[in-house]
Amino acid sequence: MATRVRDASREAATVVGLVSGSQYVNHAYLVLFPPILGTLSTEFEVSLAMLGIAIGVQGAANTVFQLPFGWLADARDRTIAFALSSVAGALGVLAVALAPNFPMLVLGQVLVGVGVGGHHPAHYPLLSDATPDGLRGRAFSVYGVGGALGFATPPVTFTLSTDAGLTWRHAVGAIGAVGLLYAVVATVVLRSVVGDDVTGPNVDAGTTGEKESLSTRAVAALRALANSPGILGLTLLALLTSTASWGVNTYAVVFLDRAYDVPSETANLALTGMFVVGAVAIVLGGDLTDRIAPGPVMVGSFAAVTGFVALLASGLVTATVAVGALLGVGAARSLAGPARDGLTDALSADDTVGTNFAVVSVGVMLGSAIAPPAFGYIVDVTGPSAAFGAIGIVALAGTLVTVWLAAAVAE
Repeated sequence: MATRVRDASREAATVVGLVSGSQYVNHAYLVLFPPILGTLSTEFEVSLAMLGIAIGVQGAANTVFQLPFGWLADARDRTIAFALSSVAGALGVLAVALAPNFPMLVLGQVLVGVGVGGHHPAHYPLLSDATPDGLRGRAFSVYGVGGALGFATPPVTFTLSTDAGLTWRHAVGAIGAVGLLYAVVATVVLRSVVGDDVTGPNVDAGTTGEKESLSTRAVAALRALANSPGILGLTLLALLTSTASWGVNTYAVVFLDRAYDVPSETANLALTGMFVVGAVAIVLGGDLTDRIAPGPVMVGSFAAVTGFVALLASGLVTATVAVGALLGVGAARSLAGPARDGLTDALSADDTVGTNFAVVSVGVMLGSAIAPPAFGYIVDVTGPSAAFGAIGIVALAGTLVTVWLAAAVAE
């Protein structure tokens, strides 16, 4: 019995490590553009709003492919979903690095979005089945740390490339090459080391999926969602909080530069710092989720985000305080990550884990599709302070939805 427990623990550690590494890679893909918006605008002769559309296109493709990958993970095979999404994302990044013009840059972003669209639907069922209930919040927090560090990597990579006399294309190409290598190695390890009870589907596809048409399965999925108000509420919350977060992620460097005269190099370091501080806060969020409850952690997190964004938008503080407030945004919003993941898992039946995380991720990715072009337009037309004021309003709406959701779940 003791040997079996150790084997299960080793398998759980392997799964958490592999999917956290994949989360790191995929999140690096998501923030390739924000640190170099000025460079891209000059090279491709496009406005910030157009670059916002290019970022939003990635988010749109990401959104569209959430549910197909969720179905693949739940009804077929999580390893296949993992492999397909990981390879597609890496190839998309390499296409971005080689893009000769703006249309090809956008096409590369579409392929990145397709790949990134599969990582949550593949990752969360693996985590859910590999880890025991009492440790799941901590597993989600480790996973979240991987994502936060992935967000922090591109700004540093671009800075180091510039210092070495290289271009943004070299930096993006290096990120894509590392991602492709990781996709291959992680898939092989998953297939050879992790048991079928973790990587296999939670439904009998042979007796259900092949006897039912695609339309029948789609209708059944929609009915299940209609009967899951908690999942729908989490999806709405994810949409609002993701819109606010991606507004900050995308335009923090531009905002600090234009509103507070912070040099772009320093602003990029602040962006990296925001994600690094967030990585530390995720660990605390996972512990608080396990010790208290998801609802109160989420309410406190989003209320703090609203306050920090409002402080930034006010323009009444010094540049140093503004940088500190940006770090505060990174810390505050990261507290809620493990709580939202844990609540989604708790509200999901065994055969809907991948699909439900995909549905919630649709809200996240819709936010990443909406925020860059919408706030980019505001920056171009009105200015960065107005854009951050709008971000603050969205964050406040997310806080109010969080209060409602926490109360509804507690009943």
